Amino acid sequence: MMISLSGSAPPTEQIRDQLRGLIASGRLAADERLPSVRQLAKDLDVAPGTVAKAYKALEEEGFVTARTGGGTRVSRTATTTPWPVLEAARQLAETAARVGTDLDETIRILRAIWLDQHAEH
Repeated sequence: MMISLSGSAPPTEQIRDQLRGLIASGRLAADERLPSVRQLAKDLDVAPGTVAKAYKALEEEGFVTARTGGGTRVSRTATTTPWPVLEAARQLAETAARVGTDLDETIRILRAIWLDQHAEH
């Protein structure tokens, strides 16, 4: 599992968003065990509370389940993103990287386009 911290978003949000993406894309499967809070915190060089907050948010959103003694696992009810959306996202990421647009700017652009296309007229 690859998670990296970069950009201006707080580490808790970055961890949550990246794990959500791995689950939604199917790269983390239902019932797959996530690293322990302490292990992921050590790997990312952040406080354990930072990872615990991200895991708690994912649990509240239904992406993961936490069991005492059983660790944190991907929820069996977590759904994956449809293939056409994943493919379009991959193409956007590749294009943005190729032309030098960073992740934060790419997200801002996508958000603006999304809101424009889904605004109630």
